[in-house]
Amino acid sequence: MSACRRAPRRRATSRRTAVRAATGAAAAALALTACGTGTSGGSAGTKFVAGEGGIDTVKKADRKPLPEISGETLDDEQLDLADYRGKVVVINVWGSWCPPCRAEAPHFAKVAKATEARGVRFVGINTRDSTRQPAVKFEKEFGSPYPSLYDPAGKLMLRFPAGSLNPKAIPSTLFIDREGRVAARALTPLGEEQLYRTLDPLIAEK
Repeated sequence: MSACRRAPRRRATSRRTAVRAATGAAAAALALTACGTGTSGGSAGTKFVAGEGGIDTVKKADRKPLPEISGETLDDEQLDLADYRGKVVVINVWGSWCPPCRAEAPHFAKVAKATEARGVRFVGINTRDSTRQPAVKFEKEFGSPYPSLYDPAGKLMLRFPAGSLNPKAIPSTLFIDREGRVAARALTPLGEEQLYRTLDPLIAEK
């Protein structure tokens, strides 16, 4: 009888250990590249071309689909990037605690407003902010006109396959074409000129 009562506790302990390990792995992966300039990387299958300003691009024929990215925003709204199919999408991974993220935020806000009428949508992924308050304050300070998914543990970044053109630094920026495929990636803070240089060809694609 006593052995039967102890068995569930061992299983529960194992489950808790597995959860802690998974959470720790996610945190460790983010900590390695937090608030760094980032470097190009991927695999032979990625087929990206390293470009100027730290922006890697992929030829149209070689692009891979964006994984499912959805969740709750900082404003408690549900957001699914699949709903933006047919639009050019810019995904910016940021944290309120990150100085390079603060440096690029005004540029993102300005370009997001200027390109909306051209079929471009910006989306943020806020990560490693343990509460929403600093992130909400960040958005108000820089006048961010677009939503940000709240992803404190970095789980959304883990949806990208290993070796893919993934957001492996903070800040990171992904450029998604109208077919929902990753067309470019930056692992460094971006200014207006770099944003337009990458966006304009995607906007012009048919």
